[in-house]
Amino acid sequence: MRVGIDVSALAQTRAGTARHIRGLLGALSDRPGLELVGLSAGGQGRLATLRRDALWYPVRLGAASAGFDVLHCTTFRAPLRPRAPLIVTVHDLAVLRHPDAFPRWHRSSGALALRGAMRVADAVVAVSGFTRAELVELLDVPLERIRVVPNGVDPVFSPDGPATEGDYVLAVGTLEPRKNLAGAVAAARLAGVELRVAGAAGWGGVMTAGWVGEPRDEELAALMRGARCLVYPSLYEGFGVPIVEAMACGTPVVTSRGGATEEVAGGAAVLVDPLDPSSIAAGIDEATRRRDELVAAGRARASEFTWRRSADLVEALWRELS
Repeated sequence: MRVGIDVSALAQTRAGTARHIRGLLGALSDRPGLELVGLSAGGQGRLATLRRDALWYPVRLGAASAGFDVLHCTTFRAPLRPRAPLIVTVHDLAVLRHPDAFPRWHRSSGALALRGAMRVADAVVAVSGFTRAELVELLDVPLERIRVVPNGVDPVFSPDGPATEGDYVLAVGTLEPRKNLAGAVAAARLAGVELRVAGAAGWGGVMTAGWVGEPRDEELAALMRGARCLVYPSLYEGFGVPIVEAMACGTPVVTSRGGATEEVAGGAAVLVDPLDPSSIAAGIDEATRRRDELVAAGRARASEFTWRRSADLVEALWRELS
Protein backbone atom coordinates (compact mmCIF):
# COMPACT_ATOMS: atom_id res chain seq x y z
CA MET A 1 0.00 0.00 0.00
CA ARG A 2 1.38 3.39 -1.08
CA VAL A 3 0.48 6.23 1.28
CA GLY A 4 1.09 9.93 0.71
CA ILE A 5 1.55 11.82 3.99
CA ASP A 6 1.54 15.59 4.37
CA VAL A 7 4.67 16.43 6.37
CA SER A 8 4.69 20.20 5.78
CA ALA A 9 4.23 20.91 9.48
CA LEU A 10 7.74 19.59 10.15
CA ALA A 11 9.13 22.72 8.46
CA GLN A 12 6.86 25.01 10.46
CA THR A 13 6.89 23.89 14.08
CA ARG A 14 8.31 21.54 16.69
CA ALA A 15 5.11 21.59 18.74
CA GLY A 16 2.17 19.17 18.90
CA THR A 17 1.45 18.78 15.18
CA ALA A 18 5.08 18.03 14.33
CA ARG A 19 5.35 15.65 17.28
CA HIS A 20 2.32 13.76 15.98
CA ILE A 21 3.83 13.38 12.50
CA ARG A 22 7.30 12.36 13.73
CA GLY A 23 5.89 9.88 16.20
CA LEU A 24 3.63 8.16 13.68
CA LEU A 25 6.29 8.04 10.96
CA GLY A 26 8.77 6.53 13.39
CA ALA A 27 6.33 3.81 14.40
CA LEU A 28 5.16 3.09 10.84
CA SER A 29 8.39 3.36 8.85
CA ASP A 30 9.50 -0.30 9.02
CA ARG A 31 6.14 -2.01 8.70
CA PRO A 32 5.85 -4.55 5.89
CA GLY A 33 3.55 -3.75 3.01
CA LEU A 34 3.66 0.02 3.53
CA GLU A 35 5.36 2.55 1.28
CA LEU A 36 5.26 5.96 2.96
CA VAL A 37 5.90 9.05 0.83
CA GLY A 38 6.26 12.42 2.54
CA LEU A 39 4.61 15.30 0.70
CA SER A 40 5.64 18.81 1.60
CA ALA A 41 5.64 22.43 0.55
CA GLY A 42 8.25 23.45 3.08
CA GLY A 43 9.63 26.80 4.07
CA GLN A 44 9.05 29.25 6.86
CA GLY A 45 7.92 32.83 6.85
CA ARG A 46 4.76 34.61 5.78
CA LEU A 47 5.26 34.27 2.02
CA ALA A 48 5.91 30.51 2.22
CA THR A 49 2.82 30.12 4.41
CA LEU A 50 0.64 32.07 1.99
CA ARG A 51 1.80 30.00 -0.99
CA ARG A 52 1.31 26.74 0.88
CA ASP A 53 -2.15 27.58 2.20
CA ALA A 54 -3.51 29.30 -0.92
CA LEU A 55 -2.05 27.10 -3.66
CA TRP A 56 -0.29 23.93 -2.55
CA TYR A 57 -2.96 22.53 -0.22
CA PRO A 58 -6.10 23.29 -2.23
CA VAL A 59 -4.70 22.57 -5.72
CA ARG A 60 -1.25 21.04 -6.08
CA LEU A 61 -1.57 18.47 -3.32
CA GLY A 62 -4.70 17.11 -4.96
CA ALA A 63 -2.82 16.52 -8.22
CA ALA A 64 0.11 14.99 -6.33
CA SER A 65 -2.20 12.48 -4.65
CA ALA A 66 -2.79 10.59 -7.90
CA GLY A 67 -1.13 7.18 -7.74
CA PHE A 68 -1.45 6.80 -3.96
CA ASP A 69 -3.73 4.29 -2.30
CA VAL A 70 -4.42 6.80 0.48
CA LEU A 71 -3.64 10.47 1.08
CA HIS A 72 -3.28 11.44 4.74
CA CYS A 73 -3.28 15.16 5.56
CA THR A 74 -1.90 15.59 9.06
CA THR A 75 -3.36 19.03 9.73
CA PHE A 76 -6.82 20.37 8.96
CA ARG A 77 -5.75 21.61 5.50
CA ALA A 78 -6.41 19.35 2.53
CA PRO A 79 -6.92 19.46 -1.26
CA LEU A 80 -10.30 20.45 -2.64
CA ARG A 81 -10.25 17.58 -5.17
CA PRO A 82 -8.14 14.68 -3.89
CA ARG A 83 -7.38 11.87 -6.32
CA ALA A 84 -7.06 9.23 -3.63
CA PRO A 85 -9.09 8.32 -0.55
CA LEU A 86 -8.48 11.17 1.91
CA ILE A 87 -7.88 11.11 5.66
CA VAL A 88 -7.59 14.40 7.55
CA THR A 89 -6.22 14.70 11.08
CA VAL A 90 -7.74 17.43 13.26
CA HIS A 91 -5.77 18.35 16.36
CA ASP A 92 -8.21 20.96 17.67
CA LEU A 93 -10.87 23.42 16.59
CA ALA A 94 -9.35 26.45 18.25
CA VAL A 95 -9.60 28.45 15.03
CA LEU A 96 -13.39 28.19 15.39
CA ARG A 97 -13.70 28.32 19.18
CA HIS A 98 -11.14 31.09 19.74
CA PRO A 99 -10.57 32.90 16.42
CA ASP A 100 -9.30 36.05 18.16
CA ALA A 101 -6.32 34.05 19.44
CA PHE A 102 -4.92 33.70 15.90
CA PRO A 103 -3.28 36.02 13.39
CA ARG A 104 -5.73 37.43 10.83
CA TRP A 105 -4.65 35.24 7.88
CA HIS A 106 -4.68 32.04 9.89
CA ARG A 107 -8.05 32.95 11.39
CA SER A 108 -9.84 33.54 8.07
CA SER A 109 -8.16 31.00 5.82
CA GLY A 110 -7.99 28.37 8.56
CA ALA A 111 -11.73 28.34 9.17
CA LEU A 112 -12.45 28.02 5.45
CA ALA A 113 -9.84 25.29 5.00
CA LEU A 114 -11.13 23.32 7.96
CA ARG A 115 -14.71 23.37 6.73
CA GLY A 116 -13.61 22.43 3.21
CA ALA A 117 -11.47 19.54 4.42
CA MET A 118 -14.34 18.10 6.44
CA ARG A 119 -16.56 18.13 3.33
CA VAL A 120 -14.16 16.11 1.17
CA ALA A 121 -12.49 13.80 3.73
CA ASP A 122 -13.39 10.12 3.58
CA ALA A 123 -12.36 9.76 7.22
CA VAL A 124 -11.28 12.13 9.98
CA VAL A 125 -8.75 11.44 12.71
CA ALA A 126 -9.27 13.26 16.01
CA VAL A 127 -6.50 13.22 18.62
CA SER A 128 -8.93 13.00 21.55
CA GLY A 129 -12.52 12.24 22.40
CA PHE A 130 -12.94 15.95 23.14
CA THR A 131 -11.86 16.91 19.61
CA ARG A 132 -14.20 14.27 18.19
CA ALA A 133 -17.10 15.87 20.07
CA GLU A 134 -16.07 19.31 18.80
CA LEU A 135 -16.10 18.04 15.20
CA VAL A 136 -19.62 16.74 15.63
CA GLU A 137 -20.91 19.86 17.40
CA LEU A 138 -19.24 22.61 15.35
CA LEU A 139 -18.98 21.04 11.90
CA ASP A 140 -21.65 18.32 11.88
CA VAL A 141 -19.10 15.65 10.96
CA PRO A 142 -20.86 12.27 11.20
CA LEU A 143 -19.60 10.37 14.21
CA GLU A 144 -19.00 7.22 12.17
CA ARG A 145 -16.46 9.05 9.99
CA ILE A 146 -14.27 10.00 12.97
CA ARG A 147 -11.57 7.83 14.54
CA VAL A 148 -9.76 8.83 17.73
CA VAL A 149 -5.99 8.40 17.46
CA PRO A 150 -4.24 9.92 20.49
CA ASN A 151 -0.70 11.21 20.60
CA GLY A 152 2.13 9.16 22.04
CA VAL A 153 5.14 9.96 24.20
CA ASP A 154 8.64 10.07 22.74
CA PRO A 155 11.27 7.94 24.56
CA VAL A 156 13.31 11.00 25.59
CA PHE A 157 10.58 11.82 28.10
CA SER A 158 11.36 9.42 30.91
CA PRO A 159 12.31 9.72 34.58
CA ASP A 160 15.86 8.67 33.78
CA GLY A 161 18.25 11.42 32.81
CA PRO A 162 19.55 14.81 33.97
CA ALA A 163 17.31 17.24 35.81
CA THR A 164 17.62 21.01 35.66
CA GLU A 165 18.59 22.55 38.98
CA GLY A 166 16.46 24.98 40.95
CA ASP A 167 13.14 25.24 42.78
CA TYR A 168 10.67 26.20 40.07
CA VAL A 169 7.44 25.26 38.35
CA LEU A 170 7.41 24.84 34.59
CA ALA A 171 4.96 26.00 31.94
CA VAL A 172 5.23 24.69 28.38
CA GLY A 173 3.61 26.09 25.27
CA THR A 174 3.89 28.48 22.37
CA LEU A 175 3.65 32.08 23.53
CA GLU A 176 0.08 32.74 22.41
CA PRO A 177 -3.10 33.89 24.19
CA ARG A 178 -4.89 30.56 24.59
CA LYS A 179 -1.98 29.03 26.53
CA ASN A 180 -2.91 31.36 29.40
CA LEU A 181 0.66 32.03 30.42
CA ALA A 182 -0.47 35.20 32.21
CA GLY A 183 -2.52 32.96 34.51
CA ALA A 184 0.51 30.78 35.16
CA VAL A 185 2.64 33.85 35.97
CA ALA A 186 0.05 35.20 38.40
CA ALA A 187 -0.38 31.80 40.05
CA ALA A 188 3.36 31.29 40.53
CA ARG A 189 3.56 34.70 42.14
CA LEU A 190 0.74 33.81 44.53
CA ALA A 191 2.36 30.45 45.31
CA GLY A 192 5.72 32.15 45.92
CA VAL A 193 7.66 30.01 43.47
CA GLU A 194 9.75 30.73 40.39
CA LEU A 195 8.10 30.10 37.02
CA ARG A 196 10.07 29.00 33.95
CA VAL A 197 8.33 29.01 30.57
CA ALA A 198 9.50 26.83 27.65
CA GLY A 199 8.07 27.28 24.18
CA ALA A 200 8.37 28.96 20.82
CA ALA A 201 7.71 32.65 20.31
CA GLY A 202 4.16 33.02 19.06
CA TRP A 203 1.70 35.78 18.39
CA GLY A 204 -0.74 38.08 20.11
CA GLY A 205 1.98 40.11 21.80
CA VAL A 206 2.49 37.46 24.49
CA MET A 207 5.76 37.78 26.37
CA THR A 208 6.51 36.60 29.87
CA ALA A 209 9.17 36.71 32.53
CA GLY A 210 10.94 33.40 32.99
CA TRP A 211 10.86 32.49 29.31
CA VAL A 212 13.76 30.17 28.48
CA GLY A 213 13.06 29.92 24.74
CA GLU A 214 12.22 26.75 22.83
CA PRO A 215 14.53 24.02 24.15
CA ARG A 216 15.47 20.82 22.37
CA ASP A 217 13.54 17.76 23.58
CA GLU A 218 16.45 16.58 25.74
CA GLU A 219 16.57 19.98 27.43
CA LEU A 220 12.79 20.07 27.83
CA ALA A 221 12.83 16.65 29.47
CA ALA A 222 15.50 17.86 31.90
CA LEU A 223 13.40 20.93 32.72
CA MET A 224 10.42 18.67 33.39
CA ARG A 225 12.39 16.34 35.66
CA GLY A 226 13.71 19.26 37.70
CA ALA A 227 10.38 21.06 38.10
CA ARG A 228 8.26 20.99 41.19
CA CYS A 229 5.35 20.48 38.80
CA LEU A 230 4.16 21.29 35.29
CA VAL A 231 1.61 24.11 35.22
CA TYR A 232 -0.57 23.81 32.12
CA PRO A 233 -3.60 26.10 32.55
CA SER A 234 -4.46 26.34 28.85
CA LEU A 235 -7.83 27.81 27.90
CA TYR A 236 -8.34 25.39 25.02
CA GLU A 237 -6.56 22.27 23.77
CA GLY A 238 -7.29 19.40 21.45
CA PHE A 239 -4.96 17.13 23.41
CA GLY A 240 -2.20 18.69 25.53
CA VAL A 241 1.01 16.80 24.74
CA PRO A 242 3.10 18.37 27.57
CA ILE A 243 0.73 16.78 30.10
CA VAL A 244 1.72 13.22 29.23
CA GLU A 245 5.34 14.14 28.54
CA ALA A 246 5.67 15.58 32.06
CA MET A 247 3.93 12.55 33.56
CA ALA A 248 6.33 10.26 31.71
CA CYS A 249 9.23 12.22 33.24
CA GLY A 250 7.85 11.67 36.75
CA THR A 251 6.64 15.25 37.18
CA PRO A 252 3.29 16.13 38.82
CA VAL A 253 0.89 18.03 36.58
CA VAL A 254 -1.49 20.90 37.31
CA THR A 255 -3.86 21.50 34.41
CA SER A 256 -7.23 22.92 33.40
CA ARG A 257 -10.46 21.32 34.46
CA GLY A 258 -12.71 20.29 31.57
CA GLY A 259 -12.07 19.63 27.89
CA ALA A 260 -9.16 17.70 26.45
CA THR A 261 -6.75 18.49 29.27
CA GLU A 262 -8.93 16.74 31.83
CA GLU A 263 -9.49 13.83 29.45
CA VAL A 264 -5.77 13.36 28.79
CA ALA A 265 -4.87 13.75 32.48
CA GLY A 266 -7.17 10.83 33.23
CA GLY A 267 -7.41 11.44 36.97
CA ALA A 268 -3.62 11.61 37.39
CA ALA A 269 -3.27 15.42 37.66
CA VAL A 270 -4.49 18.27 39.83
CA LEU A 271 -7.35 20.00 38.01
CA VAL A 272 -7.90 23.75 38.40
CA ASP A 273 -9.95 26.66 37.08
CA PRO A 274 -7.66 28.22 34.44
CA LEU A 275 -9.42 31.59 34.74
CA ASP A 276 -8.64 31.87 38.47
CA PRO A 277 -4.94 32.36 39.40
CA SER A 278 -5.72 31.53 43.03
CA SER A 279 -7.10 28.14 41.92
CA ILE A 280 -3.93 27.49 39.89
CA ALA A 281 -1.77 28.54 42.86
CA ALA A 282 -3.70 26.19 45.14
CA GLY A 283 -3.12 23.46 42.55
CA ILE A 284 0.63 24.07 42.71
CA ASP A 285 0.54 23.68 46.49
CA GLU A 286 -1.57 20.52 46.20
CA ALA A 287 0.79 19.01 43.64
CA THR A 288 3.69 19.63 46.02
CA ARG A 289 1.90 17.90 48.91
CA ARG A 290 0.75 14.96 46.80
CA ARG A 291 3.96 14.59 44.80
CA ASP A 292 4.63 10.88 45.39
CA GLU A 293 1.02 9.92 44.65
CA LEU A 294 0.84 12.04 41.50
CA VAL A 295 4.19 10.82 40.17
CA ALA A 296 3.06 7.19 40.38
CA ALA A 297 -0.36 7.89 38.90
CA GLY A 298 1.13 10.07 36.16
CA ARG A 299 3.68 7.50 35.04
CA ALA A 300 0.95 4.87 34.83
CA ARG A 301 -1.25 7.21 32.81
CA ALA A 302 1.56 8.23 30.43
CA SER A 303 2.36 4.59 29.69
CA GLU A 304 -1.03 4.31 27.96
CA PHE A 305 0.06 6.76 25.23
CA THR A 306 2.42 5.01 22.83
CA TRP A 307 3.19 5.76 19.19
CA ARG A 308 2.97 2.06 18.42
CA ARG A 309 -0.66 1.99 19.55
CA SER A 310 -1.41 5.15 17.57
CA ALA A 311 0.31 3.72 14.49
CA ASP A 312 -1.77 0.54 14.74
CA LEU A 313 -4.95 2.61 14.63
CA VAL A 314 -3.76 4.69 11.69
CA GLU A 315 -2.60 1.67 9.68
CA ALA A 316 -5.92 -0.04 10.23
CA LEU A 317 -7.74 3.01 8.91
CA TRP A 318 -5.46 3.25 5.85
CA ARG A 319 -6.11 -0.37 4.96
CA GLU A 320 -9.84 0.06 5.46
CA LEU A 321 -9.95 2.93 2.93
CA SER A 322 -7.44 1.62 0.37
